[in-house]
Formats: sequence, C-alpha cells, structure tokens
Amino acid sequence: MRRQDGMPSGAGRGPSIAHTTITPYNARVPPVLRVENVSRTYAIGQQTIHALDGVTLRVDAGEFLAIMGSSGSGKSTLLHLMGGLDLPTAGFVELDGRDLTSLSDRARTLLRRQRVGFVYQAFNLLETLSAAENAALPLLIAGQSRRVASQRSRSLLEQVDMAHRASHRPSALSGGEQQRVAIARALVNDPAVLLADEPTGNLDSTHEAEIWRLLRRLADEQARTIVAVTHEAFGAAFADRIVVLKDGAVVGEFPSQGKLDAAHVAARYQKLAG
Repeated sequence: MRRQDGMPSGAGRGPSIAHTTITPYNARVPPVLRVENVSRTYAIGQQTIHALDGVTLRVDAGEFLAIMGSSGSGKSTLLHLMGGLDLPTAGFVELDGRDLTSLSDRARTLLRRQRVGFVYQAFNLLETLSAAENAALPLLIAGQSRRVASQRSRSLLEQVDMAHRASHRPSALSGGEQQRVAIARALVNDPAVLLADEPTGNLDSTHEAEIWRLLRRLADEQARTIVAVTHEAFGAAFADRIVVLKDGAVVGEFPSQGKLDAAHVAARYQKLAG
C-alpha cells in the first residue's frame, strides 16, 4: 500500500509494492544494451588499474536496471562504456544492435546524441539558460528549430512536473528541481536508454525519494529503458533488477521489480559484495 504522500509503505526503506513486471528473458529478442566480456584498464605511471574485468550483461527494452557497488567498484566506468563515452580495452558494447567499438569517433558521437540520455549527479545545467532552454539544448545542438525544441522541452518539463518552473534559471531551483530538468533534457531526444550516474548523490532524502519515484514512473508509464548506478540500497530497490559489482567484476544479480524494500536489497547486496 502507498501512503497519501506517495511514499511506499515503510517510508525510507524503498518501494514495497509491485510495479510493471519486466518481460521474461528471451534470447531471440535483441537487447537495447549488450555488454560482452568487457574489460577496461588504465595505465597510471608504472601501475595498471583494472577498472573492469570481464563484465557481461544485457539490458532489455523497458527494463529498469540498477548497478550497485562501492566507490571504486567500476560502476561509473561501466556506465560510460554503455553510453559510448569511453571504449573498452577488451570485449565489446552493443547499443541498439550496433557495436560501439567498431564505430568512428564521429559515428559514435552521433549515435550517443540520438540514442542515449545521460543524467549526472552534478546536474550540469547552464546557469545562463532557463529550465526550458536547458531541456531544449540537445535538440538545438542537433539542428532542430527553436519552435520544435521549445515545444518538446516544455512537454518533457510537464512530464517531470516542472512546467510551472520552465522560465526559472538553475540558481532559482532546488537540487531536486534541477535534477528533474536534467532528466527532461536527457529525454528530449527520445533516447533508447537513459543512463543515470548516482542521480541522487547531491540531494537530501526528500528529493532523493522524489527522483527515484520519478524514474520508476518513467519506466512504468513510458516503458523507458533505464540504467542507474548507485551505492544506495534505497534507490536500487526501485529497479526491476539489480546487478552487483565488486573490484570491476559482476559478483551477482537479483530481481527486485519494486517488491523489495531497502533493507532486503542491502542484505542481498552485502551477501554478494561481502
């Protein structure tokens, strides 16, 4: 049951009711994202850092996936590889059936611009632009007319409950409001996947809950494909499935589908991550 304030019963522990049931795994249906035996190493002086080591996973259309791990586990590196911001040292990443490692820098940039939406912990809004202008920016960069970009951005702001703040600049918005604008901006190109890197890391507990509920609603009502990395069990509990990373490797996964509260997610995570 949900309380009148919209929080799950047992507020503060994550969702406790069922949400949209994800489609059962079907190898014949191509995933939106496929990560196959991916490794990423970095050379720092004489030292080699193994950020990722043989990671394999898939993300199906309409799935809300949470990737959990402590600081340094490789979860942000993995997200960057999924979005084509970086390339693996070994293995490959497919987005919409296209191998990102085989594309030129320009082709990968265009694919990322068209098919991936990014949400960051720091919001990354331009202070000189209003909420509506920030949300419209990717379309303007892509060459859309101001009229089309404005209409689309205002539609997205309405979907994230920010239409009434469309003319405000970031400095006049709370952290939670800024992140809602950032989510609208990430969705303005109607991407195949939304990638969120610690999306509530700069928010207080009230706004944190609002953002996770919004992401859950986008998955439920619009069948958005979402991958969010987090170290918080509260946020991960909103996802359909949770993958656990430790020292750059997948050490396990388990379904949530919005049925597990944060305490159960934390316990399962601790059992896998140690």
